[in-house]
Parts: sequence; C-alpha cells; structure tokens
Amino acid sequence: MSETAQATAGTAQAPDSNRWKALTFIALAQLMVVLDATIVNIALPSAQQDLGISDGNRQWVITAYALAFGGLLLFGGRIADIWGRKRTFVTGLIGFAGASALGGAATNEAMLLGSRALQGAFGALLAPAALSLLAVMFTDSKERAKAFGIYGAIAGGGGAVGLILGGFLTEYLDWRWTFFVNIPFAVVAAAGAYFVIREPAGRNRSPLDIPGVVLSTLGLVSLVYGFTRAESEGWGDSMTIGLFVASAVLLAAFVFVESKVKAPLLPLRVITERNRGGVYLSLGLAIIAMFGLFLFLTYYLQIVKGYSPVKTGFAFLPMIAGMITGSTQIGARLMNRLPARLLMGPGFLVAAAGMLLLTQMEIGSSYAALLLPAMLLLGLGMGTAFMPAMSLATLGVEPRDSGVASAMVNTSQQVGGAIGTALLNTIAASATTAYVKDHIAGATTQPQQQLVQLQAQVHGYTNAIWFAVGILVVAAGIAFTFINAGSPDSTAAAGSLEGAEDDVKVPVIAH
Repeated sequence: MSETAQATAGTAQAPDSNRWKALTFIALAQLMVVLDATIVNIALPSAQQDLGISDGNRQWVITAYALAFGGLLLFGGRIADIWGRKRTFVTGLIGFAGASALGGAATNEAMLLGSRALQGAFGALLAPAALSLLAVMFTDSKERAKAFGIYGAIAGGGGAVGLILGGFLTEYLDWRWTFFVNIPFAVVAAAGAYFVIREPAGRNRSPLDIPGVVLSTLGLVSLVYGFTRAESEGWGDSMTIGLFVASAVLLAAFVFVESKVKAPLLPLRVITERNRGGVYLSLGLAIIAMFGLFLFLTYYLQIVKGYSPVKTGFAFLPMIAGMITGSTQIGARLMNRLPARLLMGPGFLVAAAGMLLLTQMEIGSSYAALLLPAMLLLGLGMGTAFMPAMSLATLGVEPRDSGVASAMVNTSQQVGGAIGTALLNTIAASATTAYVKDHIAGATTQPQQQLVQLQAQVHGYTNAIWFAVGILVVAAGIAFTFINAGSPDSTAAAGSLEGAEDDVKVPVIAH
C-alpha cells in the first residue's frame, strides 16, 4: 500500500468510540426512508377519499416521490462527497421532516403531491450520505460485517415494517400520521448525528459536473416514469415508448460526458469494476422481484383472504424475522470467511425457492402451510444476500467517491423497484384478464362470477411470481459470474493494488 493510502487508511480507521452510537442514528434514518416507501401505500385509499384525488391522479402520490428520489440520487451522492457526508445527512433529515409535516397537513391534492416530491428530493440527499458514512466509518472487516449486517437487515425488512406501521396508523389514527410519524424519526436521527458523528477525511473538492447532473437526472426520471406509465397506460403507449427512448439517449449521453470531463459526477471506474458492477446489477434484479412480491402478497392477503391492514402487516413478520436473521446472523458471521459470491448467489437462490412456493397459491391456501415457510425462505435468502452486497458496493472506492458509489446502490434499488412494480403488475394483469375471458362464460350466478374474479386474480399473481423466480435465478447467476472478490481481508489487499493502478487510494467498505 502506498504512503498516501496508508495515511488515508489511518485516518479512516482511527479509533472512534462514537461510531457504534453513530450507527444507531444512521440506521434510524435508513429505517425512516425505507418505511416511507411502503407506509404511504396503506394510507393511500384514505388520503384519496379525504382530499378528493381522482383515480387517474392517485398514482402520483407514489410516482412524485419515486421520480424525485430516483432522479436525484446520483446528484445527492456527489453532493455528499463535495459538501460533506455528515452535513448532507443532517440537511436531508431536516428537509425530510419538513416535507413530511407538509404532507401530513395537506389540505388539497397539489399540497400532498408537492410534499411527496420534496420528500423524494431530500431522501436523495439522505440515503447515499447514510451509506457513505458507514463506508468510511467502519473499515475493520469484522466491525464492517456487523455494521452492514444491521444496515442490510433494515434496508431489506424496513418495507415490511412499513406495512405494519401503516396499517396501525391508518386503521386506528388517521392517514396523516403516516407522514407525521417521520418527524420524530428525523429529529432524533438528525440531533444524534449532529452530536455523535465524526466524519473521517476524504471530501471531494472538485467542481460539480453540471452537464452530468442534468443528463443523469433527466435520464433516470424518464426511465422511472416510463415504467410507472407502462403500468397504467400499457407498454405500447406512444408516450411510454418515447420516455424509454429519451431515457436511453440521455443516459448514453451521460456516460459519454462522464468519460470526457475532468471531474465527473459518476466516475466510470465506480461502475466498471466487475465486483461493484455485479452488485449493482444483481441487487437491482433482486429488488425487481421483491417489490412486485410485496404488492401481490398485500393484495392477496387483503382482497382474497380478507385480512385487515393491521393483520396484513403482521403477516409479513416472518419475512422481517428471516431478513434480520439472514443479515445479522448468517451474512455478518460468514462475510469474513467466505467470498461474497458464495453468500449472494445462494442467498438469491434460497429466496427464489421461497418465491417458488408462492407459485402454488390458491384462494384457500393455508397461511401456516404455504405463506409462512415461503416468507421465511425469502427473508433468509434476501437478508443473507443483501448483507455482503451492501458492503461490497463501496469496497475499493476512494473515500471522496464513496457518496456517489453509495448512491448507485440506492439507484439500482429505486430503478429496480419501479421496474418490478410495472413489469410484474403488467404480467399479472394480462394473466388475470386472460383467465376471466376463458372462464367467465361458465359462471352463471353472481357468486360464481365473484369466485372466477378471485381465481383470476390469484392466477395473475402466481404467473407474475414465476417471472420473479426467474429474475432471482438470473440475479444469482450474475453474482456467481461477475463477483470474484474474496473475503474482505483478501479483497482489501486487492483493493489497495487497484488503488495503486487506478488512483483508488484506500479500500473502504450496500432500500
């Protein structure tokens, strides 16, 4: 390792007795962001009725957040590198709290949609700064494994916790509390971060790449909106096709610009290194499968099985328990002993096995006999895979690039979520329509017709879940093929060699 690398490593690894306290506040902030991705879904019908939002516009409550968050993530990651991770993190938390207060107090549709866009924008500052802080604060391999185990469990299981909390708040209080609940999370996390976090050195002093910011933001917004529109208007819609074409052109121009400018928004070395590229790609694919599943299981439990919002939330608890176990007990314990691909690949395959069980769903399927074991397998598999993925995603990058490398993790998750919701929903809707067309003629009474409708919905879910199984198998294949890093200790050694060759000074160690 060069003298520069040693000096930087020494700075990054200087003992800091507050780093575990800092992890508490970083994890709390991450939980808030991940919760928000699902908690509003539960409250949406009540908010729509209260504010008089039309059926055509209700999707914008979700879309406004997704567009701002997904489109601004790379910009937010680079801001963290330039402005300072701690300052960006605290600013993101305060802004998110303010936007949440605005949403909870909304008196009309425009006010609610504006607050959701603001939440997305501040989330795009907050999320990469949080992961970047972990990356530079925990450099010892054993400590990093524990820290990222906790972070991975929250990133994986927080969405399901959002369903439980959203159900409670909507059923027993009011939909507005799904916004107001963010405020105490944000205030506690911001105060704790301000007083506890001691950010290591490694800030990027380069000027901001404005063309890169514009091209990446417009390209990602076009991509996310294209998939969102495809879900509601169809894949053949002219505007949907135009958005995909525009996204391809804008992102290609972004890559070209990044290869030419002196201080790029996203240094191409961050994504072209095979291990990080493999993590971003496999993680994005896994999220495609997971986001669709959350949606289908929620519909299945509430519409087909007749569960209340609170009962639906509790039904997801085995998945949360599996994710926490897989992340903190399996992934964290084995991360220092096994190469990442031998955790990620099998993890995705175990999750695929859980998905495979869910393809057997029927109207009368038993929760205990079918859904419970499927959710446990899904949680264990994804938790085990997420943990090394979160850690490896920023391994080997310069500290000054850790923010934008962290943003790539969130970008792959956000884009994966948009693709998963649109793609799998479209598959399910097509299968449902075909089933009704084939079977409705034989249903002569209203109860028979209602039964056919329910059977058609379940048929649509299971058809889409088959695709999710295949996507997870592909994610496992990518993890086995692309990711060739050894255990963290040996990877760190390789990272220092990479640093000598590519100006990557120190390996630091992925809702």
